[in-house]
Order: sequence, then structure tokens, then C-alpha cells
Amino acid sequence: MSTKRQYSLPNCNLILEGLEDANTESVDILDGRSPMSILINAECYFLKSNQKLSGGSVFLKNLSRAVSNYAQEFLSGFPQSHHKDTAEYPHVSLAKVDDQHLHRLVVEPEPETGETKTEIDLTTVELFDLVDAIDQFYVDRATLPDMTLELQSVSRRYRKPEQPLTERLTPVAIGFTSLAIAAGAFLVIPPPATRPPESNPVNESTEIERTETDTTPADEEPNSPPDN
Repeated sequence: MSTKRQYSLPNCNLILEGLEDANTESVDILDGRSPMSILINAECYFLKSNQKLSGGSVFLKNLSRAVSNYAQEFLSGFPQSHHKDTAEYPHVSLAKVDDQHLHRLVVEPEPETGETKTEIDLTTVELFDLVDAIDQFYVDRATLPDMTLELQSVSRRYRKPEQPLTERLTPVAIGFTSLAIAAGAFLVIPPPATRPPESNPVNESTEIERTETDTTPADEEPNSPPDN
């Protein structure tokens, strides 16, 4: 039985047409769909430019590999290995357009067919919508489950050198050392000496005189000088 799978993005649609697997044991237990086991046609349609590419399983494999490798190269800034010389026709390649923010997608048919190659200039948004559509296809377990995509990660020689563990821990160690030195300095410094407050003698004598004056009886007369 024929079936269709469509992966839609704002700028790109990936449409796959094929045949379902008649084996009931292979039905996806999550959504109840029978898997598409045979691909009849794959169509990639770009909405804004109104252009499309189509082909069979080889076209879909080569398109997926070329787009994924180019996207990784574009993001990392380092060249990736290409399989154009060994891949089956149609060959699919991507290249950056000079002095423009465009990416040229080229599909070369087999020379014996007499067909001309197809070129489509994609914007960066269209490119990554295509990447997203391809990713959705490979995540879908009910669509061509036997088709896999093998990608190579960026070589270690192209990666930025990782900072050694000792260098990463040096600032932390210096911070703890400075804290320990500061704490030790506080322990060595002697506590300040405390002295009792000193009394003012002038104030004390004044207070004594005031006390004696206050204790003298009010009716006591001073001694008069003796009569001659």
C-alpha cells in the first residue's frame, strides 16, 4: 500500500512517497503506523523560490550526506570530507557563493542520461530548514528505518586545545591560598591592650569641696574675733 510522509518547515518541505511494509509485526507501537519500507520518490520543495528537487533513494542519501556535512562545515569553519567521487549518481554537493550569503546546491545526474545538472541558491534560513527536515526524517522510525546516515565528527586537530586541568584549577588554588594567608595574619596580630579610664584630679577636688560646703549647718555662725 502506498503512503506519504511530509516534513514541513517554513521555507522547505521534504515529501517522501513509498510503500508500506505489509508485515503487521512491524507496525510502530507508538502511533500505529506501518513503516514505509520502500521509497518511490523523494521531493525537496523550497517555498519562497518555488523550486524543487526530486529523485530516488540514492538521491535522498546523497542529499542528506551533502547537506549534513556542509552544515557541519559551515558551523565549525573547518572543511569536511566529501564523498562525491565515490557516491552513486546523482551527485549532490553544496558550496558557498562568493560575496553573497547564499549556498549553492548542485545535483549532477549521470552523464549517460543526457540530463543537465540542477543548481539552486539557498539562503542560510532555507539551508537550515532543509537540515531540520532531514533530521526529522531520520528521527522518524516509521519511515525507511533501514536507511542510516553516517557522519564524521570534526577531527581533534581542528578543535581548539582544551585548557589543562592544572591551569583551570590554578585560580581556585590561588584564591584559597590568599584566604589562608589572610586568616593566619589575623591570628598572629596581638589583640589591642585595654586600659582603665583615668580619673581627673581637678574634678575630684572640686567634687570634695562641693560636698563639704553642702554638709555645713545653715544656723552655724562663724567665730567672731575676741573683744579687746
